[in-house]
Amino acid sequence: MGALTLTQVTKSFGRTDVIKGVDLHVDDGEFCVFVGPSGCGKSTLLRMIAGLEDVTSGDVAVDGTRINDLAPAKREIAMVFQSYALYPHLTVRDNMGLALKQAGVPKPQIAQATDRAGAMLALDALMERRPAELSGGQRQRVAIGRAIVRTPKLFLFDEPLSNLDAALRVQTRIEIAKLHRDLGATMIYVTHDQVEAMTLADKIVVLRAGRVEQVGRPMDLYNDPDNTFVAGFIGSPQMNFLKSGKLGLSSETLGIRPEHLSLDHGASMEPGRIPGRVSHVEKLGGETLVYVHTEDHGLLTVRLFGEQDYAVDEAVGMRLDPTRVFHFDAEGKRLR
Repeated sequence: MGALTLTQVTKSFGRTDVIKGVDLHVDDGEFCVFVGPSGCGKSTLLRMIAGLEDVTSGDVAVDGTRINDLAPAKREIAMVFQSYALYPHLTVRDNMGLALKQAGVPKPQIAQATDRAGAMLALDALMERRPAELSGGQRQRVAIGRAIVRTPKLFLFDEPLSNLDAALRVQTRIEIAKLHRDLGATMIYVTHDQVEAMTLADKIVVLRAGRVEQVGRPMDLYNDPDNTFVAGFIGSPQMNFLKSGKLGLSSETLGIRPEHLSLDHGASMEPGRIPGRVSHVEKLGGETLVYVHTEDHGLLTVRLFGEQDYAVDEAVGMRLDPTRVFHFDAEGKRLR
């Protein structure tokens, strides 16, 4: 069991409030991702759950038991950091089993636990190697294995993929998702990368300036954002925002995803058509991203399926899919 509940949790450093009254419940077995821009408080919140930062006020509870005053080692929580923090003189097996050895666990049990973790993480053939003999992705898997052998109630991940190259990030992301399915454990994962959040999470918590902006399933946040911050942060490329007054509409701002704009060649001024000029084209094979500068709305992004032929400085026009438009008021709140 590993249900997590945060109740009006705050954190202050002197007179600076970093976490500002966070309420959150994560069900047992859920994969929950904290996402937000740098400085939003996501890593601080994770460290408070782990016991590495004190809670200024409010309660942190696991399975209904308040753990604010417990030392990190007593919380039955395992944390995987951005840095691998492996002992260079120890083998993979010994790195993974060190915490159990220090806790006085018998050698046969340590061997069984490390063998199981090694098999789950495809490290079977590497158990006698040392960290210097491993790739970055393999080292990160060893760090994850070190957490697995402790059979914690909660796994905490603090941007574990940020040191990996693009291909390894994708591969390791898939491995973490599979690990979650295999273990059925509760996992809390911090990232600034909304693609990681969308692909891994059962539940996403979007944070800004120490507050929770919205909590929900990935596609719920994508399709039903509460405000312009969530709408702009979730989704890559991000949502386009248009000045609705220029389109003769009453709401302050319109939002539309890049895939819900159509694009055609030419500079005609037909009603409902937004004219512009191509600023940049990204041909990605499976899709084409066209960046269009407009007089009234600035730079807009259009996502087109497959290979499309548009040239820089070409005159084009766009149309909105009226069924996929979001309306926001002057403060950025969604109008429903």
